[in-house]
Amino acid sequence: MATSKRPPLSPKEGWLSDGRQVLQFKPVHWDRWAQRLVLITGELLPDQPVPLLKHRKELTREQAITLWRQKRQEGWRPCEPQW
Repeated sequence: MATSKRPPLSPKEGWLSDGRQVLQFKPVHWDRWAQRLVLITGELLPDQPVPLLKHRKELTREQAITLWRQKRQEGWRPCEPQW
């Protein structure tokens, strides 16, 4: 089964990591006219089981898709939920 390169039409949580940092993309508002996600950034610390949460920012769906694609091109990989 092939996976689509298109972003999902319905809200879906996503996680990316570069081995040092973790990004969580979480839908917070989703309707026909406005689609917003929260981006939560965490830093992986060697002596801690859970990443240190650093930033929280609200993005439009378009901003989130652009950032996701940019990070994937930079080598970030999807990962399991970290918190």
